[in-house]
Amino acid sequence: MTTRTLKLLMIGAGGIGGYYAARLASAGHQLVVTARGPHLEALQARGLTVDYEGRRFDCRLPAFDHASLINAYHPDAFDLVLIALKSTATEPVMAELGDWLRTGSVPVLSLQNGVDNEPVIAAVVGEQRVLGGLAVRIGGHITAPGQVFAEGVAQVVMGAWPLGRDPLDPRRTLLAALETAFNDAGIPTTITDNIRYELWRKLVINNGVNPLSALTGLDTRRLTHHPEFSKIVYGMMAETVAASKADGVNLGQNDLDDMFELISTFNAIKTSMLVDKEKGRPLELDSIAGAVLRRCEAQQVAAPYTFTVNALLKADTPVS
Repeated sequence: MTTRTLKLLMIGAGGIGGYYAARLASAGHQLVVTARGPHLEALQARGLTVDYEGRRFDCRLPAFDHASLINAYHPDAFDLVLIALKSTATEPVMAELGDWLRTGSVPVLSLQNGVDNEPVIAAVVGEQRVLGGLAVRIGGHITAPGQVFAEGVAQVVMGAWPLGRDPLDPRRTLLAALETAFNDAGIPTTITDNIRYELWRKLVINNGVNPLSALTGLDTRRLTHHPEFSKIVYGMMAETVAASKADGVNLGQNDLDDMFELISTFNAIKTSMLVDKEKGRPLELDSIAGAVLRRCEAQQVAAPYTFTVNALLKADTPVS
């Protein structure tokens, strides 16, 4: 398939959104990004700089706060809206942009942590406009206003939410175009017919290492190769596998072992939750550990590892 130029709106040009926006813009696609505060001011004044594993991307992209975005564009000016915000921001941003989004028909893709973002988006724009997605094996954060550091393979998996098995689903055409465009831009991308399964598999990793890394200050490699902490990582991942059954996503032992092997062979990545804790920002704790605990409680399944780490973090850090 020939790559066509896409018009894309990236809601949240932070460590993850900024990296993918720079990659796609460098490949010739038309990107508009949103941000706030000093980061937005720097994007508007000097553009976006991304440092990715020895390669530098410099992009001058139209950058807006949400109020200015609404005044400047109709949502259907874009082929796709991508959301790369922290999961704690999903409900606020959908409340802020919901009326604007409902004036159009543009699909919305979540590239966020957790399994609860797509239902929030669907409640605003309808399931038929929602794409689920996940960024795999990527670490990224803002190092200074207008500057982003990213590392890792930075794969993307995406699909029609909640399932994409209908051959007549109009989202399939867009997904095919996105797959080609992302891969051609150097972003390894695959399309799945069961995005909920993939989202839960990523949550297995996120719950295994994100909260514990924030609690201990250790990166992924030091956690998974530590004689004691590795057992806690595995235990929290096993509790996530059990939690998945509450959503009808029946992960099993193979998924658990696959995900533990994957995270154990990662580069030594500082997790996003650890970065947030170091910077004094609210943690995505409710979207990760909280999502697991709620579902385990609904099934009357014990989750002692996740419960303990979650409780210790809540006592020690601001959480939203």
